[in-house]
Amino acid sequence: MFYPPALDLENAPALDVLSIAAHPDDTEQTCGGTLLKMSEMGYLTGALDLTAGDMGTRGTPEIRIQESCRAAEILRLSFRENLQMPDARLENNVAFRMTLAGVIRRLKPRVVILPYWDGRHPDHYVTSTLGYEACFLSGLAKLDDQAPPHRPFKVVYSSLYANVTPSFVVDISPYFDRRMESLFAYESQYGEQPSASGLFPNQAEITDRLRSIARFYGNLIGVKYGEPFVVKETMRIDDLVQMHVRSI
Repeated sequence: MFYPPALDLENAPALDVLSIAAHPDDTEQTCGGTLLKMSEMGYLTGALDLTAGDMGTRGTPEIRIQESCRAAEILRLSFRENLQMPDARLENNVAFRMTLAGVIRRLKPRVVILPYWDGRHPDHYVTSTLGYEACFLSGLAKLDDQAPPHRPFKVVYSSLYANVTPSFVVDISPYFDRRMESLFAYESQYGEQPSASGLFPNQAEITDRLRSIARFYGNLIGVKYGEPFVVKETMRIDDLVQMHVRSI
């Protein structure tokens, strides 16, 4: 069941995977295929958008939140919320950290997906550090919050647009087209329109670009399409015989 914006978080389900992103459509671009795959595997997935993209050239915050709900249904998310923090003015400050930590306590995700910690848009790398620190704070027993402590077990970083070697790649081959469908649910951003047409490529060009990127990462693991991720800690392998991806 999809939980729309403004729902009382006390009634939200405990999530297996939560994507925390700066703007509506960030999740769809960077890890939408992975969330869809996890959902179809039976896990509860969600997306938390920190801003409504109100400084964007196209659309309005209200429209973009509505579009994010349609995208959530395509991705089969169990939860989506927009905290409506200030777009293009996002800060890693005490107030925002406490707000986000409180949401994390109520959603209780086991895995959190954050943006890669380096990038062109300040909101993206601020979201990365803000999200990590909020995940840490949410586990403190003495935090001034009514919800019980919860700290995610795993934090991973979506590195689709970062020129770095991924720690792992998720095979999204069966889900690529639906990932694109979820992205194009943001008609205000990607629909064919004259407004700022010189700044925005058309849908065919966007599809071609993202397909090429997904093919590149898929090729690294011997599949058609992939989404890359980075973790800061060393990964553990218990069964050498069951390791995937051929060496030679």
